[in-house]
Amino acid sequence: MADTTSNPAGNSPSEASAEQTTAGQSTARSLIAARLADASLTWSEFRGQQRVAVKASDLTAALTAARDAGMDQLIDITAVDLLEYPGATDRFEVVYLLLNTESGERLIVKTYLNEPELRLPSAMPIWFGADWLEREVYDMFGIVFDGHPNFKRLLLPQEFESFPLRKDYPVKGRGERHNFPVITRAES
Repeated sequence: MADTTSNPAGNSPSEASAEQTTAGQSTARSLIAARLADASLTWSEFRGQQRVAVKASDLTAALTAARDAGMDQLIDITAVDLLEYPGATDRFEVVYLLLNTESGERLIVKTYLNEPELRLPSAMPIWFGADWLEREVYDMFGIVFDGHPNFKRLLLPQEFESFPLRKDYPVKGRGERHNFPVITRAES
């Protein structure tokens, strides 16, 4: 028999947590929707996780509203190159994965970019943890984060001129390796 002392509704623990998650997500969703009433937001849900797509111009407001709604941890920032993706109308999708550490709720905020304007505002004023994440997205995809206080390459040498996770980057590279010094195992 299930213990219902901490669960007045008498639901199983998984049902109770699902109700709490739904309530928390609707709170985050309603706060974001209220703050960005004039913005074009596209909401979706997959396996209980809320996703919202915003215009790049509304990104800072959406991320700030998400933080104020309890999404207190930025888990990751990544990008997807949609080149040759069936039905895609934009080149890049930038994805912010957020977490409410008290309730365990997650929110995914997406925005889309096209060349030549591959610029977004930095999320560092909202979450300091965006520092290395934004630098990694720049290194791999070439997306610039305006306002980042230490914006330089993180994974690749400063002399590297390409962005290796773009779909149009050749599998064997563009001959960059001849510029790099050879480091043996003993030297590393």
